[in-house]
Amino acid sequence: MILYHGSDIEIVTPKIITSEKGRDFGFGFYTTTIKEQAERWAKRIAKLHGHQDGKPHTPVVSVFEFDEIAAQNLKQKSFNEASMDWLELVVKCRSDLKYRHDYDIVFGKIANDSVGETIEYVLAGVMRKEDAIERLKFEKINDQMCFNTEASLKTIRFVESYTLKVLHGDRYASSY
Repeated sequence: MILYHGSDIEIVTPKIITSEKGRDFGFGFYTTTIKEQAERWAKRIAKLHGHQDGKPHTPVVSVFEFDEIAAQNLKQKSFNEASMDWLELVVKCRSDLKYRHDYDIVFGKIANDSVGETIEYVLAGVMRKEDAIERLKFEKINDQMCFNTEASLKTIRFVESYTLKVLHGDRYASSY
């Protein structure tokens, strides 16, 4: 399976990211099966980091191959849709920085902006989890695959990376 990771640097050797809060599946290395989604992540991160230090950053997408056979002995959790189990894990991971689940790899839906808003309503106690799940049934939700342990990182191999060149304003083109 091919996976993509969007950033503003090439990632040859993935690491567990433990410095950011509010991650859907906890601390880990996040990827997606959707190339366009990784490109959006790369653009967002490059723009964010450029605003922080005043220097332009280039969006970079790193491509990995996931070895499903090597991962068979690891503890994995897969969510095929936004379900109560998925929502409860996302809420725990986003609300408690000390929370650690015992999965090596988690695959599931990503809480994008509109989904994230629904989750924030749940966290704030404004919306019941059951109502959130009903609301999320109408959202087009992309996927993410999180590698939460060092053992899980051994199941992915760097293939290549490419940068997104600025065409005009916020428009980009791939450049291998």
